[in-house]
Amino acid sequence: QAAAPMHPVAVQCQEAQVMVTVHRDLFGTGHLVRAADLSLGSAACLPMAQDAAENTVTFLAGLHSPKCPFQLTPDSLIYKTSLSYKPTPSGNLVIVRTNAAVVPIECHYPRKSNVSSKAIQPTWAPFHSTLSAEEKLRFSLRLMNDDWSTERLSNGFQLGERLHIQADVASGGHVPLRLFVDDCVATLSPDRSSSPRYSLISLSGCLVDGRSDDSTSAFISPRARQETLQFVVDAFKFAGDDRNLIYITCHLKVSPADQAPGPLNKACSFNRASSLWAPVEGTGDICSCCETGNCPT
Repeated sequence: QAAAPMHPVAVQCQEAQVMVTVHRDLFGTGHLVRAADLSLGSAACLPMAQDAAENTVTFLAGLHSPKCPFQLTPDSLIYKTSLSYKPTPSGNLVIVRTNAAVVPIECHYPRKSNVSSKAIQPTWAPFHSTLSAEEKLRFSLRLMNDDWSTERLSNGFQLGERLHIQADVASGGHVPLRLFVDDCVATLSPDRSSSPRYSLISLSGCLVDGRSDDSTSAFISPRARQETLQFVVDAFKFAGDDRNLIYITCHLKVSPADQAPGPLNKACSFNRASSLWAPVEGTGDICSCCETGNCPT
């Protein structure tokens, strides 16, 4: 409702900002407060607009600003700020005729729905703030047995066998997430930049090992769940090297589950029967860069 002497402060909780309209008859006494004596938030933001005809002033404040703290409850994300009135003497007078006042302001957003799909997306600024306040994402990469039911007890393989690799993320109470394996590289030492090295997955989610003539490596489709991605790799060793220990280092990442996969977030395998790249989800064109090698990174 509009700000009026009966309800002198009106608040609009928008996608990325809060708009506060204040009637200058703040106390309903007919005495109009000075706009310069009003401020919003810890940064003491001044009004961005005044309406002389309506005797109102308007403030705008970004919800994702570090100066706009928030609180998490099981069901809501609550942004908090406050309107401050600090009367100052006018002219040469040394007296004031009103008391200072602070009006607390809150914007409540449901956590179980998409708070802001465009302006702050459940995007990374507030999303990372949420992670910092509540918990970190927990990624894992495990060797599984052949039916994916349990983790494999042994990490020894014979050439001709297949490695069943499962990537997971534990996202707690956050927005639904979809996990991707951005890249995986095999080396003979824990240093992923050491030589020799062999790329199993690269180009932001292309399982390039499956492109080799003697390979059947592929992502498992469909997924068991959005937070899990499984893939199989044919066992291998480095030519001309007798060491029997190989390190596989992968970079895992997530995107919001309601965000469509694209060239940057994808899981693509090479289908030998059709000689085409195919995604675990999404349209086939997102994998076209796996063949050309010009995928975004």
